[in-house]
Amino acid sequence: MAHKYEGGCEHHHTYSDKDPIDNHTCHCSVCKRVTGQPTTHVVFFSHGDLTVEGAGTLKRVPFNDQNPNGPLEIGVCETCGKPLLLDDKQKRIRVIVPNLMGYDGKIPAAAYHAFYDPATGVARPNDGRPVHEGLRPDFVWPQGS
Repeated sequence: MAHKYEGGCEHHHTYSDKDPIDNHTCHCSVCKRVTGQPTTHVVFFSHGDLTVEGAGTLKRVPFNDQNPNGPLEIGVCETCGKPLLLDDKQKRIRVIVPNLMGYDGKIPAAAYHAFYDPATGVARPNDGRPVHEGLRPDFVWPQGS
């Protein structure tokens, strides 16, 4: 059965039939360090809205190596090593990076720029999308479980 959004690898299918709760281009130093990309397209789903088949067998590693006890961890396929999602230990959100997690071309373009810091010396984005120093001001974190 086809789902609205699908990704993953040959060992773990990930999917959602619900729309994301946030969709942005991230400029934070952690995303840069983890992905090696100058900016990263990041998509948040409510935790229960993104399914990962066989999630219990994924290898889990801290998202932020400088804060290994932080709330996010990367779920990596234990067989092929592909990153499949960022999982929130507080069960508020699940996050995908479309171009790294099998969703490339299947998710709408990012709606805004998040975590832009002019002190980095990088030019302010000028593509017409809003630019924020954090998440968009109206973003509300879902309740965890």
